[in-house]
Amino acid sequence: MNQDLAALEQKIEQVLALCRGLRAENQELRTRIAALEGEKRRLGDKIEVAGTRLEALMEKLPES
Repeated sequence: MNQDLAALEQKIEQVLALCRGLRAENQELRTRIAALEGEKRRLGDKIEVAGTRLEALMEKLPES
């Protein structure tokens, strides 16, 4: 019976270690997502500015 309890204790420790690892990975992924979303917003803003500038340049072109 002691052997069964020791085996169960070892399995519980493995599950807890896995859980801790997954929590850490989850937090890292959340941080990465937040950074990528910020970059996406900045790039979207740059695209919008470029589109506005392009439209202004196209309006200056002579009609032919």
